[in-house]
Amino acid sequence: MIVYILCFILFLVGLFGLLTNRNIIKIVIGLSFMEFSIYLFLILIGYIDNAQAPIVVKGTDLHKVVDPLPQAMVLTAIVIGLATKAMLLSTAIKIYKKFRSFDIRKIRSLKG
Repeated sequence: MIVYILCFILFLVGLFGLLTNRNIIKIVIGLSFMEFSIYLFLILIGYIDNAQAPIVVKGTDLHKVVDPLPQAMVLTAIVIGLATKAMLLSTAIKIYKKFRSFDIRKIRSLKG
C-alpha cells in the first residue's frame, strides 16, 4: 500500500512542478515525473508476490502468474511519452531561438 502512496506523491511532485514553474524546460521535467509515476503505478497493478512469468504450460497454477498486459501498456506509453517529450523539447528550442527565453511570462508579453 505504501508504494501506491509513493507513486501518488511522485505524481503530485510532477504536478506541482508543472503548475508552479514558468520555465518551459522545467515544465517538461515536471511532466516527465508525472509520466514516470503513472508507469510505476501500472507496473504495480500487474505485480503479484511470488508469481511466475506468464508462460502457461501443463500443470501451471494460473492464479500465481503475473499479468503481462500492464507491462505491455507501459512499454507503449514509454514510446509515446518519448515522442511527446522530443516534440515538446524541439518546440522549446524553436521558441528559444525566436524569443531568446524559456520564460512563459516573457513570451506572452512579446506577442509576436
